[in-house]
Amino acid sequence: MAKRLPPLNPLRAFEATARHASLTKAASELSVTHGAISHQIKALEQSLGVKLFERAGQRLKLTPHGAELLPAVSTAFDGIAAATQRMTRPASTGALSVSCVPALLSLWMIPRLGSFTAQYPDVRLTLIPSNDARDIRAAHIDVCLHYGDGGWPDCWMRKWSGLDLFPVVSPTLINNRPIRTVRDLADHVFLHGDDGREWRTWLAAADGLNLERGRRHYLGDARMATEAAVHGHGVALGDTVTASALLARGLLIAPFSLSVPAVDDFYVVCRNEMKSTPIVQVFIDWLFAEKALDDGRVGAPAAGRIGIRRKRPALRVVGAKSSS
Repeated sequence: MAKRLPPLNPLRAFEATARHASLTKAASELSVTHGAISHQIKALEQSLGVKLFERAGQRLKLTPHGAELLPAVSTAFDGIAAATQRMTRPASTGALSVSCVPALLSLWMIPRLGSFTAQYPDVRLTLIPSNDARDIRAAHIDVCLHYGDGGWPDCWMRKWSGLDLFPVVSPTLINNRPIRTVRDLADHVFLHGDDGREWRTWLAAADGLNLERGRRHYLGDARMATEAAVHGHGVALGDTVTASALLARGLLIAPFSLSVPAVDDFYVVCRNEMKSTPIVQVFIDWLFAEKALDDGRVGAPAAGRIGIRRKRPALRVVGAKSSS
């Protein structure tokens, strides 16, 4: 006997309303009126013989019956969306739009594009330098490689890489104006890729917060700060992902051995329905495979770097005897 299913339109109205906790927002998403959404939900409740929503102040709240129904409905719609995407966009051909942190795009992804093109010659990439969280929901963007705390709701995400921060400077600049101690940084221009928070974090670890910092430039993002450092305009903070190739080529030097963890991490993020589309999946797989290759390469130790000990609070172990 065929299974009896509720009609599709009321289920769509229910899922959108539950996701937004709002009839008005659901109506806007589905391009129908507020009254149409309300009517569809009432029709679904009558068909099932249960209440699906209840009022909680100005917002709608799922009843226990609604909470039971929502995961199945959401999964079903995600599956339908993914299946239609797979039919219209084969794995190894078509267009793919990627939003990526500007510094990561310029300094890590673009140098490796040949690898992706060799494996998937019929995929046409549109690469957008951006770290705007709105890109995750944008219909014209398929997948994002963004920097953040992973707090993006209602989407698929996976941490791609952490990173450590450390000062970088051009060989020409450091030859003309040597850096032998942290105090020597006072003779240089500080190049900021943010509001100054990352430099303060590094200087705190280097016991240099009281360092008199005069000249400084704020360049909007890490890519521009790094490029300014390459051109000898000052000292920037590089990181273990984007600065590695510049260090290997001798375009930058890391004068200190001390690095500090960045506040956030790099994540691959996309809408739930895009994750299972083959063209998105092959790009995600490529990103992680390339990162694994990087992690497998053992870099040579940097000669001549100035060692800095982090200040740590003394640890007192009860009952322990000194080994000295």
